[in-house]
Amino acid sequence: MLKLNSLLCSFLIMVTLFYTIKVDSKKCHGECTALASYYLWGGANLTLITDAFSTNYSNIMGYNPQIFNIDNISGGERVNVPFQCGCLRGSDSEFLGHRFSFKSKTGNSYKMIADIVYSGLTRVEWLVEFNDFNANQRIEKNQSLNVPVICSCGHKKVSKDYGLFITYPLRPGENLSSVAKGVELSDKLLMDYNPGVDFSSGKGLVFIPGKGIYIISSFFSSTGSGIDLQKNLGPRPSEGGVPPKLMGITVDKSLEFTYNELAEATGNFSLANKIGQGGFGSVYYAELRGQKVAIKKMDMQASKVFLAELKVLTNVYHLNLVRLIGYSVERSLIIVYEFIENGSLCQHLRGLSGLEPLSWSSRLQIALDAARGLEYIHEHTNPAYIHRDIKSPNILLDINLRAKVADFGLTKLVEVGTGSLLTRLVGTFGYMSPEYTNSGVISTKIDVYAFGVVLYELISARGAIIEYSENSIRTVGLDHGEDSMRAVALFEEVMNQPNPSTDLQKLIDPRLGEDYPIDSVCKVAQLAKACTLPNHVLRPSMRSVVVALMTLISGTREWDSSSSEKNQDLVNLIS
Repeated sequence: MLKLNSLLCSFLIMVTLFYTIKVDSKKCHGECTALASYYLWGGANLTLITDAFSTNYSNIMGYNPQIFNIDNISGGERVNVPFQCGCLRGSDSEFLGHRFSFKSKTGNSYKMIADIVYSGLTRVEWLVEFNDFNANQRIEKNQSLNVPVICSCGHKKVSKDYGLFITYPLRPGENLSSVAKGVELSDKLLMDYNPGVDFSSGKGLVFIPGKGIYIISSFFSSTGSGIDLQKNLGPRPSEGGVPPKLMGITVDKSLEFTYNELAEATGNFSLANKIGQGGFGSVYYAELRGQKVAIKKMDMQASKVFLAELKVLTNVYHLNLVRLIGYSVERSLIIVYEFIENGSLCQHLRGLSGLEPLSWSSRLQIALDAARGLEYIHEHTNPAYIHRDIKSPNILLDINLRAKVADFGLTKLVEVGTGSLLTRLVGTFGYMSPEYTNSGVISTKIDVYAFGVVLYELISARGAIIEYSENSIRTVGLDHGEDSMRAVALFEEVMNQPNPSTDLQKLIDPRLGEDYPIDSVCKVAQLAKACTLPNHVLRPSMRSVVVALMTLISGTREWDSSSSEKNQDLVNLIS
């Protein structure tokens, strides 16, 4: 009888546990990536945030394009911190959240941890529930604490259009209208996602739905397949456009393609459709939704390049910059561009695929077009963009031989007026400036230098690295030998002569024949020399280069020398 009672008791316990799990699973289900909006109080910094949320700088920076210097973040800003949102079991219920582990400092209290360390993202009563100390007790140094932060994965009954959600602590002075306006959502939608919340109180936590698709580097680096990435991205939104203060990179829903659609358009990325190969992926031709496109397919490991291109192309629009059509993040990282019919400048200059030689007038126009594209990203965007990989293969020509700058995978942002930055060395040998190769210093002047090398290419049709002898000149690859030299050095030898035109003619593209004005070629060479001066401070801006090329093309000498930034080589162009 005792044994029977024991079995019956065990059975009842199992039934009870099964019933409890079943009930709780209805209350809490799903798993997603969420963001915590951390308000930076005076003295807070990214080191404190990374410690509190067990993360690293790169994960945080992927969601915060407004941060340019991790050592210089002002108090009063908000920082988006990514974390995994899942089910947490409290004393009497389950809810969506994440339990962080935090080591207490000397004299910490629950209130200090909740209000200061976690900037209002957790509460004292939650800390009491998840730890063994009472509310008023001082926490010993190095004591490990459980810190719960709540989150949301959305609610299908409200809307199926939103995936990533922000846990947002309200601040004094904030209300429903101000928060809704800041994220370009309706008051009603925010209320539907936050029923019963008093927005006018200026305190408490609310959930803000993401409006746009997040393409974040931390997903790519931590996932091995497109399926996991799809899970992290969550449901697809229907419209885009959250201000960057709150979000990472957002792009319009209309830009997204499915992997299957792109695979079908390219014959499953067949060799027959392949039109190019770069360091970060292959490029395919396709006709997609009634238009001709170029599709760049990259591995998931190329996330930084993918992000850099999207960041630029979703924010800049110019006739002389290649236009973004769309993207996909299923299985591979894919960017869809407008198709530029005539290939690259490099192909034309090298005579590849039987292409006709470019006339001198066409070369001048191509130089001006590319210069205008660079001028735009340097002078007319804030932050400014530095391309970092200007070269003839990255200048594309349309059906009318008008140029567009392409391949923004190495692009760097720099705030206007901040001067130069230090960075890891990337780019193409022969096009990289001395201050960049020697010290890793970057500014817009490294693009100016590379553009000067392209000008030399337009003259000679040779690459950035040239093998030169008395009998021949030829382009060599990166595995150049002792007899090779940079195009810059070769042209400098010629341009430093008292009368350079004679020796300069030996460097001019033989396919031009005699169909060029030597005076015009000399002036382009002088401009190239100015662009490639060793001292980057003395190089002209791209705005000055545009003015010089416009003057050269128009054949006039009416040029305000003040726009040359007092650069003597530019002044010589019109003298």
